[in-house]
Amino acid sequence: MAAEGSTVAPTPCDWPEGLTRVPFWLFQRDDVYAKEQQQLFQGRVWSFLCLEADLPNPGDWRATHVGDAPVVVTRNQAGELHAFENRCAHRGSLICLEERGKADKGFSCVYHAWTYNLEGDLTGVAFMKGIKGKGGMPPDFKVGDHGPRKLRVETHSGLVFGTFAADAPALADYLGEEIASRISRVFRGRKPVVLGRFTQALPNNWKLYIENVKDSYHASILHLFFTTFELNRLSQKGAIIVDETGGHHVSYSAIDKGPTGNAVYADQKIRSDSDYKLADPSLLHGFEEYEDGVTLQILTVFPAVVVQQIQNAIAIRQVVPRGPDKTDLNWIYLGFEDDTPDERIARLKQANLVGPAGYISMEDGCVGGFVQRGTAGAPSEKAVIEMGGKTAEGSESRVTEASIRGFWKAYRAHMGM
Repeated sequence: MAAEGSTVAPTPCDWPEGLTRVPFWLFQRDDVYAKEQQQLFQGRVWSFLCLEADLPNPGDWRATHVGDAPVVVTRNQAGELHAFENRCAHRGSLICLEERGKADKGFSCVYHAWTYNLEGDLTGVAFMKGIKGKGGMPPDFKVGDHGPRKLRVETHSGLVFGTFAADAPALADYLGEEIASRISRVFRGRKPVVLGRFTQALPNNWKLYIENVKDSYHASILHLFFTTFELNRLSQKGAIIVDETGGHHVSYSAIDKGPTGNAVYADQKIRSDSDYKLADPSLLHGFEEYEDGVTLQILTVFPAVVVQQIQNAIAIRQVVPRGPDKTDLNWIYLGFEDDTPDERIARLKQANLVGPAGYISMEDGCVGGFVQRGTAGAPSEKAVIEMGGKTAEGSESRVTEASIRGFWKAYRAHMGM
């Protein structure tokens, strides 16, 4: 294995055979991070960009990221969606400096006023012919030969995805029927409305957060709120779905109306009892939204987006790498246009369950940092992920790490490791 701090990319032999051991150098090295940006985020994957609802009218645009690459998504005058790098073809400056806006006449780079249309084409260069016959661009310079890289764009259930790869499969094929149907289940053909959004800074590698989201084993152990108010226990009805590639997953469960199973958690010496009570119990008084009775569904699309349903709290979590040990987590809280006033209030109250200070997910903002710090001196050591077996297959039991193993299966395939 390459020495710590080496710029030599890992090779397949640096990784133990199978899916149950994950070397800690994967979360630490600059060369690994750089390779991920090329092989994953700019490779043959589809990344979440924004919501169609973010771009309701022609001329609307929104800034986003694919990996650490800044991207602009637009709706042109014909109503079509486009996406391209937020990078001027001249000297590399950001074209759009705000998070969103309206640009009926296109964009102008603040640095040297090179201009672009809503499709991302370079349309003009300031002083291209110079002044009074002097200066300017050479005669063979062609505006149409320059411009930021463009992404293919497709949508599903109001979510906008993009890919840099011309040879990436169609989005429907990339998702697969089972995962696509599980996304459709959340939205049910309804038009989403953004109730709020913010960015949470995480002190850890992006893959540690993805592992955490795929880790059904930890959810009712780490999160005291889950066990105290019986929102999620491993004894409840539920299952794990892992798609054939391993990269996408679904974990779902339903609140058990029968015995609570406190004894099971007590036997394991897990925190499951608390004297805390809710000052406003209506926080958990939601409404029946789904006929299947599922009260919690966490879905991931490889490599870095989460579609969340925790009771009536619907959210998108976009994971944005910021370096080997830093990650931005963009939260988008959703309602729907046809929500009743009472349903909207329930969603707003339950939004307090998630986020950096959420009653449930507060701990998730810490544990990735604990792992990042805990493994800092041990790049040659490995994580052990054998809970539930050694494969990356779905299971009726959520006492499993199958979906984590699935992530690493897909990761290794895309990274050539």
